[in-house]
Amino acid sequence: MPELTATRAENATGRRRGRLPNLFWALALTLGAAVMLFPFLWTVITSITPDGTLASGPTLLVEDPTLDAYRQLFDAMPMWRIVANSFWIAIASTLFQLITGAMAAYAFTRIAFPGRQAVFAVYLATLMVPLQVLVVPLFIQMTRAQLSDTYFALLAPSIASAFGIFLLKQAMEGVPRELDEAATLDGAHHLRIFAQVVLPLTRPALATVAVFAFMGSWNSYLWPLVVIRSPELMTLPLGLATLQGQFTTQWNVVMAGSVVSVLPIAIVYIFAQRYIIAGFAHSGLK
Repeated sequence: MPELTATRAENATGRRRGRLPNLFWALALTLGAAVMLFPFLWTVITSITPDGTLASGPTLLVEDPTLDAYRQLFDAMPMWRIVANSFWIAIASTLFQLITGAMAAYAFTRIAFPGRQAVFAVYLATLMVPLQVLVVPLFIQMTRAQLSDTYFALLAPSIASAFGIFLLKQAMEGVPRELDEAATLDGAHHLRIFAQVVLPLTRPALATVAVFAFMGSWNSYLWPLVVIRSPELMTLPLGLATLQGQFTTQWNVVMAGSVVSVLPIAIVYIFAQRYIIAGFAHSGLK
């Protein structure tokens, strides 16, 4: 009986010791989450703070919260038109990247052609080239083709993505080749295998590419700044940049615009986060 009591005491002590590391990591993760969320909280608080009270210094407690900054935001510029421009450019860019990326990834994984590895290596090499290097050549091409200051000029550089091709290729390599062979025996050609066998099994990777493509297009600033001159073609990042004056800036209005800009991305990520995690897990990326 004393031995049984001693064993139970040792087990209880071990459980208590095991809880301490778990409690530490829980607190650390909670603190990290709070640090990550603080800028977004600060943005929302500033957007509902009256402009006159901002001069007294930063505060997390707003005495008289107001949505006047949002009204000023929509009065200062055609906000609905700007948001619509960003939406349709981001959606079109996402669809094009999914189509071109999935087709290219299927070709790299399922179709043997001369120089396949060399071509894929060139695609990977483009990931190391920043957009700043490509802006001038792209602008010259658009100008010579008389396409600058158009919706097509905004969309053209984001029709294909080397990162999307790489991610989808990694995911498609995990699809068993036996399924392709079985579909071939049933008389299926490449297009049917691509649409009915490979794509359904790579949906998490497709969702991951879609989220990254949408976010990249939605937040794009440098290329629209270079190629767009007409106010009616402005996207949301360009519109927010015009809110900062040369001498004074209404920061509550700027933060209201930031909230409008962040909300769609946050909603997309919340609904697609499980697909993003599954996409990276199936693609082998760490």
